[in-house]
Amino acid sequence: MTQEIVLANAAVVLPGETVTGSVRFRGEEIVDVATGRGVPQGAVDCGGDYVAPGLVELHTDNLERHIQPRPMVDWPHNAAILAHDAELAGTGITTVFDAMRVGSIPNGQGRYLKYARQLASELWTLRAEDALKISHFLHLRAEVCSETLIEEMDEFGAADRVGLVSLMDHTPGQRQFRDISKLEDYLKGKKGFSDAEFAEHVAQLKALRARYGDRHEAEAVKAAGRYGAVLASHDDTTAEQVAVSQGYGIRLAEFPTTLEAARACHESGIAVMMGAPNLIRGGSHSGNVAARELAEAGLLDILSSDYVPAALLMAAVQLGEIWGDMARGIATVTRNPARAVHLEDRGEIAVGRRADVVRFALRGGVPAVRGVWSRGVRVA
Repeated sequence: MTQEIVLANAAVVLPGETVTGSVRFRGEEIVDVATGRGVPQGAVDCGGDYVAPGLVELHTDNLERHIQPRPMVDWPHNAAILAHDAELAGTGITTVFDAMRVGSIPNGQGRYLKYARQLASELWTLRAEDALKISHFLHLRAEVCSETLIEEMDEFGAADRVGLVSLMDHTPGQRQFRDISKLEDYLKGKKGFSDAEFAEHVAQLKALRARYGDRHEAEAVKAAGRYGAVLASHDDTTAEQVAVSQGYGIRLAEFPTTLEAARACHESGIAVMMGAPNLIRGGSHSGNVAARELAEAGLLDILSSDYVPAALLMAAVQLGEIWGDMARGIATVTRNPARAVHLEDRGEIAVGRRADVVRFALRGGVPAVRGVWSRGVRVA
């Protein structure tokens, strides 16, 4: 028997406005949206809580954190995937593009090994067993400054739900780490590099970029086309870099590092995504442009939780306060990211959309999740 749920007497976040009303969903679909404070028999009285679309997360490293909770610790992958899935559900995220790095460096100070193909297969096995609470897609982070990018991307195909491919270039001295001292502080703090080890690491990455970078970038663009995936840039810093992105047909920019790049993105019709932790912390941990500065300049379209899942809803609420428009703030984590990756069936409270819904209240200015439904089934 198809279950019907009505969330009534709520602050319903619609496309473009927030109204007092109710949302009815039956099975996997929203079937009615009404205004008014009435609470029909059998409905849930939300007491003024917000009811919004389930959040859409395009770039999170959270699964990587679960499979390696400490350096040199490889946690059982099925357990890690299920814990990651449940954590996201608990924060209101109902659609996630799990970020997995492709492109490895088998030797040297920058050594890291491949993992994406195996992890993706394990993820899809659990999905086939109906073990996951929310909707998962893949986001392949194509690291051009590596040795094995092409071989690793060739291991994926159209059946792998690769919805997003981002062009990652972490060569020291440009993009995210244009200020190499920030990279030095980061690696010495995280990995305990000595001066000599850091110098060796920088030299190794620059050599890899010189040898493989251009070919890797071109092949990653081709691979995104084979998958039918959206292509994104990453850490654009200059207008010239944005022009290259535009030439590839990119319409999504992850974490531009300067006001110049963000403005060039908007002028080129490229949506700008920034990190929710950047907004909440008041700035970038890498010393780059602050998300709030872009928001106040009208240059921020989408938020990503990046490395803190709970940051996504919290930052969207903060944007709603900055802009004086809660619907606009919530759109940066619902409708806007959904449209950026061509998911037209979710991201807004509207009749016919997927019943991906989150109910939350504000406690001390911070959103407290009161209920989450994915395809009409309560998952948190």
